[in-house]
Amino acid sequence: MDKSIVSAMSAAKDSATAAEELATQLGNNKLGFILFFCSAEYDLPELAAALEEQFPQVPKSGCTTAGELTPAGYARGHIVALGFHASDFRVAVGPIQNLTEFDLLQAQELIDNLLLSEPVYGAQQRQSFALTLFDGLSAQEEVALFSLQTALGKIPHFGGSAGDDNQLTDTYIYFNGSFHTNAAVLLIFTTALPFEVFSTHHMEPRTEKFVVTAASDDTRTVYELNAEPAAEAYAQYVGCALTELDATVFAMHPLAVRMGNEYFVRSIQRVNDDGSLTFYCAVGEGAVLTAMATQPILPDLEQRFAEIEKSIGEPLVTIGCDCVLRRLECEQRNEVAAASAFYRRHQVLGFNTYGEHFNGIHINQTFTGVVIGRGEDGV
Repeated sequence: MDKSIVSAMSAAKDSATAAEELATQLGNNKLGFILFFCSAEYDLPELAAALEEQFPQVPKSGCTTAGELTPAGYARGHIVALGFHASDFRVAVGPIQNLTEFDLLQAQELIDNLLLSEPVYGAQQRQSFALTLFDGLSAQEEVALFSLQTALGKIPHFGGSAGDDNQLTDTYIYFNGSFHTNAAVLLIFTTALPFEVFSTHHMEPRTEKFVVTAASDDTRTVYELNAEPAAEAYAQYVGCALTELDATVFAMHPLAVRMGNEYFVRSIQRVNDDGSLTFYCAVGEGAVLTAMATQPILPDLEQRFAEIEKSIGEPLVTIGCDCVLRRLECEQRNEVAAASAFYRRHQVLGFNTYGEHFNGIHINQTFTGVVIGRGEDGV
């Protein structure tokens, strides 16, 4: 890529081999920080040890995925990494080890400490953006993200919730040399390079609406839609049998809540044995869910990236948090190759998520990220 940010990927299944391949590709570039995204298929304790062995002096953070965005495009079973040169990026790492107890006071203390750790750069103007990675099965994003955004103030923020290759069993966040559950990490990047944090989606509202008439906020479970068993009501809308409801159906027939003039998707995670639906985002009793019409993802992405690149110039890299259900849409529409080609052209690296974060809001079925430009020197 260039000296400011270097990228690497490995398809090796053995953790030690994968870490060695990353080290060879990233090279000895005086890296100040490494961000990585890895398949949950790896032996994670072995991978953690291998990464520490290969990069003993470099701070690292990352998470498990529901698929990877690599230099070759969409992938599964891989690890992809970004190395940030110390002269161009300062990255402050804030681990959160107990999400269920995390509150606004802790968020303010964490962010104050991270910002106080920033060095003085002199006359060169630098700005910051924040990246969050969350345990994607913790069901804690809404409260924790609100606390973090309140403390972050005007610092733009994006992120994603970790996946586990659609197993819905355990998702992990990496910091301090090991993988953690019920955890998150806040990363504050400071750089002189131009950047833009953004979120976009490709859906339009339909006329069908559902009122959530029974739900559990704590578990993100909806028991009734329009006073009918939730799964039955949803299957009737889709026009399929209950036994046919799966992740692909959820991807092609999303539901959303309206806030002001914007629609925010609330993706279904699974059907439960009692006929209820568990969502990736919180859905409260009394909420009105609007059915959304999906379209091919590329026209929206092309328009959004064109706007950003017109503003900040040619991208050096885009760190992307792409909902796993968007990937399933691409597979259903036979658009994986075209999407991968787009990601390669625009230097997109990242992962498929169990939910995205944008300025303190937990959302679904979006592409959310940051485009980092090359700057005046074209580095």
